[in-house]
Amino acid sequence: MPHWDVITVTTAILFTWIAVIITWERVAPYRKGLPFFREGFWVDLVWYTLIQSYFLKILIFDYIIAPINRSHDWSQIQFVKHWPVGCQVLFFLFTHDLYIYLFHRFQHANKYFWRIHEAHHSGKQVDFLAGSRSHILEIIINQTIEFAPIIILGADPAVIPIKAMLDAMFGMFIHANIKVNLGKLKYIINTPELHLWHHANYQEVFHANFSTKFAFWDYLFGTVYDPGHAPGDKPENWGLYYDYPRDYFLQHAFSVKRFDEQKLLKYPWFKSYYFLRPNVLKTLGTKYRRTFNKPSPLPQKEELQEEITL
Repeated sequence: MPHWDVITVTTAILFTWIAVIITWERVAPYRKGLPFFREGFWVDLVWYTLIQSYFLKILIFDYIIAPINRSHDWSQIQFVKHWPVGCQVLFFLFTHDLYIYLFHRFQHANKYFWRIHEAHHSGKQVDFLAGSRSHILEIIINQTIEFAPIIILGADPAVIPIKAMLDAMFGMFIHANIKVNLGKLKYIINTPELHLWHHANYQEVFHANFSTKFAFWDYLFGTVYDPGHAPGDKPENWGLYYDYPRDYFLQHAFSVKRFDEQKLLKYPWFKSYYFLRPNVLKTLGTKYRRTFNKPSPLPQKEELQEEITL
């Protein structure tokens, strides 16, 4: 199958999956009352999902992986080159997921690497889109380590869009606000039930449930927190125990230097920036309402006389 056909098919599957997940969240929510346009929705969608992903794709593939591939001859170790595409996908899914488990666990244990991971845990309301919130450096590290071996080891070009599609689908699934019971499969496939506990603001789950796709890493290494399906045994608080900026750029600045947003509001330049986006949205909303909610104009004198005559 040509590479562009694979991209078309995987894109269609991904958008179908998005529609399924959104519907699933409305029909069978893990916790009721979570609004679709929850706090941070537009930051996650516009900045993290669309803008950041677009530019980081160019940076990672064109300016990091491509130069590495050009400057090193890896032809002798391209052992996956002649494998079936399905075997290649499974191999990279398995090896990368083990790496993600280990690196994820390390980030929670290291105070410096926690700085580039805390953004992912900052959302107070977790849903299918919350998984997209990740620091720039975290994405660069993880996706370089994820996709560089696929290219260097001579995998089929179709592996990249297929692997990217599966990453996105699993990311939406484990963060989704859905009630699902996979039975014994939960020991193999990661579920929202386990991962939503990982995002809960409780000390006992801070070092638990690190798996992304395969839950057996947590069971194997003893880091699982699985309360089962006891009635009412669900987390009630998500996010961080400390204040965290809501703005995309401030979130990245916060990873370098801690600051208090409220104290910075005393500076006019910061206040102007801080309220720039809300004011723009408010202005656009006002103009929209004025445009589409205008009362019908009163008929002119001639039109009124004609109506009376008729």
